[in-house]
Amino acid sequence: MRPQPIPPQLGQESVWDYPRPPRLELTEKPIQVVFNGEVIADTRRAMRVLETSHPPVYYIPPDDIQMQYLIASPRSTYCEWKGSGSYYTVSVGDKQAADVAWYYAHPTPEFAAIEHYVAFYAAAMDACYVDGEKVIPQPGNFYGGWVTSDIVGPFKGEPDSWGW
Repeated sequence: MRPQPIPPQLGQESVWDYPRPPRLELTEKPIQVVFNGEVIADTRRAMRVLETSHPPVYYIPPDDIQMQYLIASPRSTYCEWKGSGSYYTVSVGDKQAADVAWYYAHPTPEFAAIEHYVAFYAAAMDACYVDGEKVIPQPGNFYGGWVTSDIVGPFKGEPDSWGW
């Protein structure tokens, strides 16, 4: 059963207006990821994936990531839209978080633009920012969306949302 969408205000987007299958789009908003006090990613060239009921997932080009902090993980998953995903453990100084970043080495043709771009679970980072605003992790610890004040839900991952 589809929940009642929150009506967006001026300057906001509703995740219920996002498409399924998802859409990929470039954003020039500044995106930053901070882990153990270190800015490990900083870009104005991120791609965001927009899918019905989900806050955007931001994929960052490897050239804008301090890749020395990312360690390949044996974990893999499969997305019906993007293909096989691979994971990284993030390690900075004395702090490490396993399987908290992911990428697609060989995405489906529709998502070729994010080949090797990396997304991060916001909950595992010290902070993630979109246009200077600290994001809230998508609820549920399963999906990797970033919630900002310009996005309204309700969001997949909230309690009782598995049937959406």
